[in-house]
Amino acid sequence: MAKQAICAIDIRGYRWPVDRIEFHRSFKAPGPVVLPVIHVLDTSRTLTNVNVLISAGAAGCFLINHDFGLPEFLPILIAVRSARPRLWMGCNFLGVTGKDAFPVLGDLQTQGCFVDAYWADDACIDETGHNPSKADEIAVARDASGWNGLYFGGTAFKKQRPVAAKNFEAAARHASDRMDVVTTSGTATGKEADLGKVRDFRRGIGNGTLALASGVTPENASVYSDVDAFLVATGINHPGNFYDIDPARLRELMTLTRNLGCKQ
Repeated sequence: MAKQAICAIDIRGYRWPVDRIEFHRSFKAPGPVVLPVIHVLDTSRTLTNVNVLISAGAAGCFLINHDFGLPEFLPILIAVRSARPRLWMGCNFLGVTGKDAFPVLGDLQTQGCFVDAYWADDACIDETGHNPSKADEIAVARDASGWNGLYFGGTAFKKQRPVAAKNFEAAARHASDRMDVVTTSGTATGKEADLGKVRDFRRGIGNGTLALASGVTPENASVYSDVDAFLVATGINHPGNFYDIDPARLRELMTLTRNLGCKQ
């Protein structure tokens, strides 16, 4: 049986953002932390993919419900947590901002199902800083929920409201005041992020933690050494397969990231 992953990070509730050096230290990862994204169909198939990523030495994973709604997804989250109580497990409720997700995560936590992180595609960041009300409402909902995991907030993210490239740095700066891990992407699923965008985000968040959630592959990961976490699916799945991790691809990515040190 595959060795079970250990919940390595112990900085829940740290505000804001998480210092990137502390993030790497907590995961015991000098380079980008690889967090495979599993597109969930059912409990059995999800656990099969979890075993693959544990065997490859990945630090944890995110589960996402592309194919059905939240009511069908929650029992799977609970079942996976029950089967792998020490797994670092985050989730994404597709199309749901933190304002609505955090109360659900708080309820799960009171039931004994702790979810280590929530990733929202849209953190509702206003890059101008003139109208922060939606992002502030999310922060209030998080505090009220009692949930104490890490918040990965999508900023200038694919399939959301477009943000002009000239405003990337400002968007990242405003985001860093309202989440633990500032999270961005390329222009679409499977599309790699422009390096200029990554540089702008790094300037905007300083020593905060930066995650990238599209387009990372074993072939291009080395150019993103300034990123702290890779949320990756397409780049490590079997070709043409939306749901299942290719062990060889994941191992290749893990080997590469171990040789990438965190830039300070």
